[in-house]
Amino acid sequence: MKKLTFVFALLILAGSSAFAQITKDQTVAEWTRAKAYTKAYLDAMPADGFAFKATPEVRTFAQQFLHLADANYFFIVTASGKESPLGKGVSVEKTVAQTKEATTKAVMDSYDFAISTIQGMTDAQFQEEVAMGARKATRGLLLAKAFEHQTHHRGQTTIYLRLKGVTPPPEMLF
Repeated sequence: MKKLTFVFALLILAGSSAFAQITKDQTVAEWTRAKAYTKAYLDAMPADGFAFKATPEVRTFAQQFLHLADANYFFIVTASGKESPLGKGVSVEKTVAQTKEATTKAVMDSYDFAISTIQGMTDAQFQEEVAMGARKATRGLLLAKAFEHQTHHRGQTTIYLRLKGVTPPPEMLF
């Protein structure tokens, strides 16, 4: 068991160093792809499905994506040091109507902010360490965590689409 734990630790370290090697241009390309993939999910859900919850305990389809948008702003602001265009402490999940149109616009705006902010960074900035609360990480790693977060929540909505009888968009891995 200790040997297996050691192997996993090595894999995590290898993955962390791999994130450190991703360039600004590659990061912009990945966020641009993720924006298109997310838009395909938003487009796939009928307008009446945006208020849908898979179970009473979870977010609605719209809330999942608005949460994703809030996190995009949070991580990008933290990683870049740039101010949010929404203002300090503003949450789209709490302020944007859960309609197809309003949700889609808010989510796409969060991607536009992320992409334009990353474009304004340098590869050298990706290596700089910043604080996120009590944790410290490189700007590049925070961008990778932001990317992981949006992927996680978009993936959760696959179930919402299926429960509404909608076939999810095909994976856009490249």
